[in-house]
Amino acid sequence: MKTIGLIGGMSWESSAVYYRLINEGVRRRLGGLHSARCLMWSFDFAEIENLQRADRWDDATDRMIEAARRLERGGADFVMICTNTMHRMADNVQAAIDIPLLHIADPTAARIRADGLRRVGLLGTAFTMEQSFYKGRLTERHDLDVLVPDEDVRRTIHQVIYEELVRGRVLPDSRRAYRAIIERLQRRGAEAIILGCTEIMLLIAPDDSPVPFYDTTSIHAEAAVTISLEKMLPDEG
Repeated sequence: MKTIGLIGGMSWESSAVYYRLINEGVRRRLGGLHSARCLMWSFDFAEIENLQRADRWDDATDRMIEAARRLERGGADFVMICTNTMHRMADNVQAAIDIPLLHIADPTAARIRADGLRRVGLLGTAFTMEQSFYKGRLTERHDLDVLVPDEDVRRTIHQVIYEELVRGRVLPDSRRAYRAIIERLQRRGAEAIILGCTEIMLLIAPDDSPVPFYDTTSIHAEAAVTISLEKMLPDEG
């Protein structure tokens, strides 16, 4: 079994879900008392959020690279960044280590394309929805047509993430607001919704969306399990 290196703590609310999903996935596939071989470097998210808010992305990149190197030195066979937003520096992290980085957008896009869909609505932090590091990968590498909400709506989505979800607060009013946002994206032609923040799955369930949604947290975790076990399971093909 390969050892998974997780860069977490951004926030720990979703990192805890990653840990559970990865271990459940290994046990489901191998049975018995099996669990995942994994290492986690968990940040103090207040420090990371301060860097994000101050637009100090170079400093944030340095910290992410150091975390990945620590995991590599600790014996990880590949690493994953347990947050969508900090994939802004995924290419820099990959260039700084000698083991693979499992990018969160790639298995998500592959699942969408396998389901025959192409036009998707994207929910996430303002950084994820507005900057090119995430949308660009979805469009350029995977030929997806990505819709994002209008600016005022993006502020609402971002506020709920940072003021509620990363603090463990799941509020009915915010769930209703997100439902309305998803419905507006559907009316604009979205065939599916990407939950492009690893905390949104704490708020939104399948019944909250009139179109399929793709939870990046669970898809990323499942992809990690597959990679970690690829030499242990028989070829299903």
